[in-house]
Amino acid sequence: MSKSWAIVNKILPFSCVDGPGNRLVIFLQGCNFRCLNCHNPYTISLCRDCGSCVQTCPYQALSFSNQKVIWQTSYCQQCDTCINTCIYHSTPMTYKYSVDDILTTIRKYLPFLNGITLSGGEATMQLPFIGKLFNAIKEANDLKHLTCFIDSNGYLHQTGWQKIANVMDGAMIDLKAWDNDVHKQLTGRDNFRVKDTIKYLVKVNKLYEIRFLIIPKQTDLQNNAKNIAKFLIDLDPNIRIRINAFHNHGTHGIARTWQLATKQQVELFAEQLKQSGLKQITLPTVYL
Repeated sequence: MSKSWAIVNKILPFSCVDGPGNRLVIFLQGCNFRCLNCHNPYTISLCRDCGSCVQTCPYQALSFSNQKVIWQTSYCQQCDTCINTCIYHSTPMTYKYSVDDILTTIRKYLPFLNGITLSGGEATMQLPFIGKLFNAIKEANDLKHLTCFIDSNGYLHQTGWQKIANVMDGAMIDLKAWDNDVHKQLTGRDNFRVKDTIKYLVKVNKLYEIRFLIIPKQTDLQNNAKNIAKFLIDLDPNIRIRINAFHNHGTHGIARTWQLATKQQVELFAEQLKQSGLKQITLPTVYL
């Protein structure tokens, strides 16, 4: 088996919101967006081993050896002092998993799983690992029934998606804004690639779901419902859509001052999409 490995932030053994059925979700470290409303900003960057967090740890769970920050899990109390110290949007609390390590973890929970989902951060930042992991799952007699999904911001170029299309069963893509300038303001990146990704994944029948996040006075989704609906209907009238409501728990900086999305605002956007012909729309079950 390949010795390829990935930097993993955490593994969630069971989830029913990250694709169809019950899924094991692997959150990979690293992201190419800088979303102002990011709820997990410590997943954005890889640890630079600067060592600034070592002395701040109140439980001596961090040490500095051979120019590397060492995390000692047995001492850690998950107080997040190191996360709050880091100025690079990272964390020393990550794991190094090989393909074999992930397969072992999957088999531990196998009787309860319908599939696995790679999330982040942005999972496609570690694309070679994804390809090898998904290929290993498809080749294993006891695992090949599992579906392999990716939860992505959609910024991967089409050539990247082509590398994993034959071993990936589906992807959930976030469309964070319709207008390119608004998207840049929210994420630091344009949305041309995101729209191209949606088109490509529909073409190869690998798009499972489009996700929208309503942020009052920040996103432009509500004002562009007709444009969004036309874009999606032209691709596939039966496309799945999930609408989420913004909350500021876990956010940092300016996003902590932003208004929360209400049930009425989310339902209004959903109704606008429905009136334009879209049918498969999932709304939040809980509003904060």
